[in-house]
Amino acid sequence: MNKEKIKIIPLGGLEQIGMNMTAFEYGDSIVVLDCGLAFPEDDMLGIDFVIPDVTYLVENISKVKGLIVTHGHEDHIGSIPYVFQRLNVPIYTTRLTMALIENKLEEHDLLGIVKRKTVNFGQSINLGEFRIEFIKTNHSIQDAAAIAIYSPAGIIVHTGDFKIDYTPVFGDAIDLQRFAEIGKKGVLALLCDSTNAEKPGYTMSERTVGATFERIFAKHVKQRLVIATFASNVDRVQQIINSAAKYGRKVCLEGRSMVNVIGTAVEMGYIEDKNNTIVDLDDLKNYPPEKIVLITTGSQGESMAALSRMAANIHKKIKLMPGDVIVFSSHPIPGNEKAVSNVINELADIGAEVIFQDTHVSGHACQEEIKLLYALLQPKYAVPVHGERRHLLAQSKIAEEIGIPKENIWVLHTGDVLELSEESSHIVGKVQTGGILVDGLGVGDVGNIVIRDRHRLAEDGIIIVVMTLEKHSNRLLSGPDLVSRGFVYVRESEDLMEEASRTVYEAAERCLMDNVTDWTKIKTEIKDELSEFVWKRTQRRPMILPIIMEASV
Repeated sequence: MNKEKIKIIPLGGLEQIGMNMTAFEYGDSIVVLDCGLAFPEDDMLGIDFVIPDVTYLVENISKVKGLIVTHGHEDHIGSIPYVFQRLNVPIYTTRLTMALIENKLEEHDLLGIVKRKTVNFGQSINLGEFRIEFIKTNHSIQDAAAIAIYSPAGIIVHTGDFKIDYTPVFGDAIDLQRFAEIGKKGVLALLCDSTNAEKPGYTMSERTVGATFERIFAKHVKQRLVIATFASNVDRVQQIINSAAKYGRKVCLEGRSMVNVIGTAVEMGYIEDKNNTIVDLDDLKNYPPEKIVLITTGSQGESMAALSRMAANIHKKIKLMPGDVIVFSSHPIPGNEKAVSNVINELADIGAEVIFQDTHVSGHACQEEIKLLYALLQPKYAVPVHGERRHLLAQSKIAEEIGIPKENIWVLHTGDVLELSEESSHIVGKVQTGGILVDGLGVGDVGNIVIRDRHRLAEDGIIIVVMTLEKHSNRLLSGPDLVSRGFVYVRESEDLMEEASRTVYEAAERCLMDNVTDWTKIKTEIKDELSEFVWKRTQRRPMILPIIMEASV
């Protein structure tokens, strides 16, 4: 009966943790859900983070009606300042999430040119052919929302990141009643968070961490406490503040993102500090160590985060002492285990006590919570999202157990175009996707070739060959001089470097005797000869960079 079908186009967030972004298209209308970044892989040397390729959206900008944001984590909002330099559309989201986005836009001088609308839970907005409803959920940051997308082809529900917490620290529990009401209307497809789909049972309530903090505070009344957690975990910080107030301690926030996020949350009333527990870093000297709690960034072992600098004894204002108690209130993100272990070892060398048991609960739903949502919504199609391939496949098994036919479960790849209607579902194409690398102020100017060169430099170093030729005769006036970095220690390898210099000299002389005047050919000959010599002598392949200068005599 439907003349057109709805298209679901994941532009990021599949086969990886982070960079979440999905487009929904019906007729001449597109709405985009989330705009996150991903942190670089170990082999992305020097890269700060990765953002999604939005070429498809830019090419169809006339159709794009707005960006819907589920919550304020970096993997859902981090790309906005970069993407919106090419894709300026209105942003719709909840109150705290909007405040965090506005902080980012202000940093990039975009606040005055991007339209924004704050939406309340239960409120709907009309965007082209779509009606969008925000549904209250629980997560490890306040104001997280699931999104119901109403279209002529049917209702699609996207959970965002969620868990079911019946006893949240702040605000209301997830609105299961609304999910059930939408389920009765008939849901075409459910796009559900897959992060914890491999884990059986239920995710523990955030309040269980509060009980752990109570025990830690009670046991260490004569020691300074340093607690590392995610800056965006507002509820976690609230519980630390509560325990600190109970035990007569002052709380100090350290780390740029921690200060920014928690400062915003306090201003907006998402954190209560009735006893003026939070003090400025410069006021630490006014209190004995046992009356202080430091809440800091660096729970993932990031090299430049505040905790890592404290552990390395290079923090400008805080010096850790033997006897300090360091609490890691997070689990290492896959790939960060070694970095976290290194920081723990450095803390142990200082003489600090490190605690990481029972100090964290996930913000993502486990299997039984996912099953409950499927049971309430009863979708025709299941489209697992948010996670690596194994997470998506784990959720596809859950959907099958719930009773969804295997042919109605779609485990997509980034860029796939899934077309749905009540009658059928097909992958009908693929759009351009991928990761755009951000390095400092450069966006997209570092690609595979640059990364490959960085690997070569990191693995085998570089040899720079410098020589000077006479302007008209091409006679060799000076050199070749060889400079190496990261290849060998020159003072202990003088014979090797002298032989390498002779090899270059002979290659250059050969070219000049053959009247080769094209400098590119001379450089290629030098590079080939020197590369072959170095390989035979060392079994290494350093980058070789010949530089020819011209001089008049």
